[in-house]
Amino acid sequence: MGTTTKAALRSTAVTARVGIALGVAVAVCFGTGLLSHFIQHPQPWFFWPTRPVWLYQLTQGLHVISGIAAIPLLVVKLWSVYPKLFERPLIGGLTRQLERASVLVLVGSMIFQLSTGIMNIAQWYAFRFFFTTSHYAMAYVAAGAVLVHIGVKLPVIRRALGDPLEEIPTGELPRGPNRRAVLGATWLAVGAATVLTAGQTIPWLRRVSLLAPRSGQGPQGVPVNRSAFAAGVLGSARSPEYRLTVVTADATTPFTLEQLAAMPQTTRRLPIACVEGWSVTADWTGVVLADLIRAAGGHPDSDLRMVSLEPPGPYSRTVLPARHARDSQTLIALKLNGQTLDLDHGYPCRLIAPTRPGVLQTKWLTRIEVVT
Repeated sequence: MGTTTKAALRSTAVTARVGIALGVAVAVCFGTGLLSHFIQHPQPWFFWPTRPVWLYQLTQGLHVISGIAAIPLLVVKLWSVYPKLFERPLIGGLTRQLERASVLVLVGSMIFQLSTGIMNIAQWYAFRFFFTTSHYAMAYVAAGAVLVHIGVKLPVIRRALGDPLEEIPTGELPRGPNRRAVLGATWLAVGAATVLTAGQTIPWLRRVSLLAPRSGQGPQGVPVNRSAFAAGVLGSARSPEYRLTVVTADATTPFTLEQLAAMPQTTRRLPIACVEGWSVTADWTGVVLADLIRAAGGHPDSDLRMVSLEPPGPYSRTVLPARHARDSQTLIALKLNGQTLDLDHGYPCRLIAPTRPGVLQTKWLTRIEVVT
């Protein structure tokens, strides 16, 4: 009497509560992931502001943190329903078939999303497909499977949330592990996974984030995703023939590094936030981009194409929206934290703009074109 077996630890009461937490984590991850995708691949209807300057730092940090938190939640949820996956009849009626199909798609897509997401933040691309496209497409599959699953199981979920976690006879004490302990361990695992990785986004957690792929360290106090060596720009970035060419509707104007340094310099404190979830706030010094465009005879009221010295690739050519181009916080940076840009940070000059993913903060700039 009163003992709790291991089999009894698995219950709809546990599954429903863990499922709600998993659903919240997936919703946050999905929403912030869509934001990041549309910033990188903007649609005509999409609007992304330039203020507050830390907005992308917040949304992408939430994206990675919620994704990491979802891992222990998914493990516990799968553990709690594991025996039900093999209940008979294996096929059953239409409702059961729909439920089982949604579970299969849900589990498969969630495992794919979380595993490839972790590999991405660690920059371990063992797979052969292009991560960004595949991750984006599978996000819709996972979200759709979640909605179908909730729709099918909603009556069960509502009933389970109304049931007590434990049914212990009056006057008896629980013996051994119980369902409350399972939930407590789950929340502890979620908290530990978050704390041990969130420091790449939250500075005051950096010292205890032992599993964070980015420690916050790097040349001039800022991590590096892609080095000058990997980009193949060691020679061209140091060349005495280097010019930053600005192309407007009426003129093509080359600027030497000395001419850029002789222009009025502005320092802005801006975060650089990468899609992998890490971010660092730093002091960037350089020429206000709008002023540079005006000096070349143009007007910063159009989108701008930023071209890197790096050979053509997915992010060696980026487009800066007009609202960012004319913003006074957007710089062509020549210095980082008071020092000349390190080669790995984009020397001789790079773009730094508010609320932009790091992958779009073009390094080793060689050409800026006004898009008419």
